[in-house]
Amino acid sequence: MPSDVPTRLLLLRHAEVETRYHRIFGGTIDMNLSPRGHEQARILAQFLPAKQLEIIYASPMKRVQQTLAPFLNNGAPPQTIVPNLREVDFGDWTGLNWEQVCEKFKLLTHEWLEHIERGVMPNGENGAQFRARVEPCLRKIIKDHTGQTVGIFCHGGVIRMILAILLEVPLARTNMFEIEYASMTQIALWPAHAEIELLNFTPWRDTGNSHTR
Repeated sequence: MPSDVPTRLLLLRHAEVETRYHRIFGGTIDMNLSPRGHEQARILAQFLPAKQLEIIYASPMKRVQQTLAPFLNNGAPPQTIVPNLREVDFGDWTGLNWEQVCEKFKLLTHEWLEHIERGVMPNGENGAQFRARVEPCLRKIIKDHTGQTVGIFCHGGVIRMILAILLEVPLARTNMFEIEYASMTQIALWPAHAEIELLNFTPWRDTGNSHTR
């Protein structure tokens, strides 16, 4: 890797989903975007050409594909769909809201990342399984695109796992970051370290050009 040209990963979370899925553990549910989510995706598509992405990798799930669609129609580079970029499987938590999980499983939902790491979600992925799914495709993307700028369209949980891997911190420590709907997080990979250049930037909210505040 040239020392003066890092590999840059632009990590993009899908836009807002249907209202009925707000504040629940969606995971493997293949939900659609809300009308507001479609507007967020439209604004994101207008902003992304300035990032000069050279390749795109994406989760196959509908909420990600619907977020990516306006950009693909706006001169984006082609995408490669990667099944292992799908969201974490919450097992028996899937479809439940935080209060229901707290009551049914006697857990503190704000510690959900720790619960994943410890593997306490019945029939769900534990931290090791989740990492074993995401890390190989992440490493391949980095190897195949040294010195390039790569867009990865995926999910909040996947972005947290990618950050945990690249920053060499436990998954639970990523609770210090917010990963909003239709947000952008940019990380530069240098020979000796990874550097966060942009964290949770939301064009639909932070650029002042939208009524979807």
